[in-house]
This record gives sequence, structure tokens and C-alpha cells, in this order.
Amino acid sequence: MAKTSMVNRETKREKLAKKFAARRDALKKVISSQEASYEEKMEAAVKLQKLPRDSSPSRQTTRCALTGRPRAVYSKFGLGRNKLREATMRGDVPGLRKASW
Repeated sequence: MAKTSMVNRETKREKLAKKFAARRDALKKVISSQEASYEEKMEAAVKLQKLPRDSSPSRQTTRCALTGRPRAVYSKFGLGRNKLREATMRGDVPGLRKASW
């Protein structure tokens, strides 16, 4: 089991990313536009840097839905490798079974 503080931090990042998504997109459009002047681009870049770091979606990491483990998470199932293996052995995951050849 992961520490609950780490799981809570991850949920906080999700909320911040949703809250600031529109503002970040607008600033990024100004930065990448061809029509904007250099000063406008620099101003937009400074505003983007002043937003909270955790509002960036790239700071989010996938976690296992059951244990909160941050590594080896299969995004298709939302489970870590250990819990996915256990669920597969129980037959809870349709279309997935242990390989044998």
C-alpha cells in the first residue's frame, strides 16, 4: 500500500490540472502563435511560469487503483502489475489469461 499522503497529492494534482487547464491552453496558444509579438509571447511565458507547478498535467503519474503503487501500472486496466496478475489468476479480467506454450 502506498502512503495515503502520496495518493492525496496525486488527487490534488488532478484537481489543479482541471482547474487551470483552460488558462494553460490559452497561454500556450499565445506562445506558439505566429501572429503574436515577441513581447506578448514573453508575457504569456511568464504568466505560464507563475501558475502552480502541480497544475501541469505532465506532473501527474498513474497509480494502481487498489494499492496506489506508482510504478508498473497498466493504464488499460488501472492496476499495478501485482494486482493485475492476481486479478487475472482469479479470472476477473475478461480476455486476459496466463500465457502457456
